[in-house]
Amino acid sequence: MKNILCLVLIIVFLAVGVTADAQQAARIPLIGRLGVSANGPRSEAFRQGLRELGYVEGKNIVVDDRDAGGKFERLPALTAEIVRLRVDIIVTAGEIATRAAKAATSTIPIVMANDNDPVTSGFIASLARPGGNITGLSVFAPELSGKRLEILREVVGKLSRAAVLGTSTSPGYAQMSKEIDLAAKTFGVKLQYIDVLDSKDIETVFRATSKGRAQAVLTLPSPILNSQRAQITDLAVKNRFPAIYHSNQFVAAGGLMFYGVNLFDLDRCAATYVDKILKGRTPADLPVEQPMKFEFIINLKAAKQIGLTIPPNVLVRANKVIK
Repeated sequence: MKNILCLVLIIVFLAVGVTADAQQAARIPLIGRLGVSANGPRSEAFRQGLRELGYVEGKNIVVDDRDAGGKFERLPALTAEIVRLRVDIIVTAGEIATRAAKAATSTIPIVMANDNDPVTSGFIASLARPGGNITGLSVFAPELSGKRLEILREVVGKLSRAAVLGTSTSPGYAQMSKEIDLAAKTFGVKLQYIDVLDSKDIETVFRATSKGRAQAVLTLPSPILNSQRAQITDLAVKNRFPAIYHSNQFVAAGGLMFYGVNLFDLDRCAATYVDKILKGRTPADLPVEQPMKFEFIINLKAAKQIGLTIPPNVLVRANKVIK
C-alpha cells in the first residue's frame, strides 16, 4: 500500500511538472507585426528595440511578421491570420495596417508604430487618453510640409512652380495642404496638386508633373506613395526633378532629400509600448507619443544624377549626407 501511495505521488508530481512546463512555454508572448510594403528594415528596427529592452526572440518573445507587399487588399486576410494565432499584441506599420487591425479585433492590444493622424482616423479618442485597444506613435506634424517646400526653394534657384504629390483621402491631407499653401504664398511659389488614388497612376502623375512645368516635387504622407517609392524615386531622377520626400525610406530607395521623422526610430520606440503592455499597462491609458526630433537627409548620388548642386548652406544642415 505504501509503495502504491508513493507511486501515485510521483505521478502527481510529474503531471504537475509537465503542466508547469507547458504553462511556462505558453507564457512566451507572441507579437504579430503587420506591414504594408517591403518593411524588412523597419521590422529589424522594431526587433532591435525589443533587444534593447532585454527580449530575446525564441526565448522570452516571438515576433510573427506579415507583410502585404504593397497589395493593400491582402491586409484583411493577413490580419485575420494574426488574430487566429491569438497573438498578445499586434504592431502595425502605418495607417492602412492599423485600420485593418482595428476592423479585425477590439480586444487584442494594437500598437501603432507610426500613424499620421490617429484621432481623425477614428483609431483613438485623444492622444492623451486613447480610450480603446489602440495606442502607439503618431507622426502628425502638418508644419513639416511647409518646411519641405522651404528647403526645396533653397535648393532650386528661382523656384516658381512645384508639384505636390499626395492622396486626398489620407488622414491629415487638408491640414498639410494648408501648411504648404501658406509657405507657397510666402515664397511666391505656384503649386500643382496631383491626387494619387491608385498605385497604377504613378507614371501618369509624372507626365502631368512635366506637363504642368513643375521645377520640383514634394510628397505628402500616403500609403499609395509609400508602396511605390522605388518607382517614384526612379521617375523623379529620370525626369530630373529635385524632390523632397516625407519618409526616409524614399531616400534609401534613391531619392534626393528627406525631412521629417525617422521611421526606424519610431519602430524602435514601438517596442517600448509592447514592453509596457506585456507588463500590465492597457492601451487605453497609454498616451500616444508625437516625436519632437526631425531629420534632414541629402543624397548626393541622386543630386549628381539630375545635375543638381546642393548649396553649401543647405548641405551643412543635413544630419546625414549620402555620397
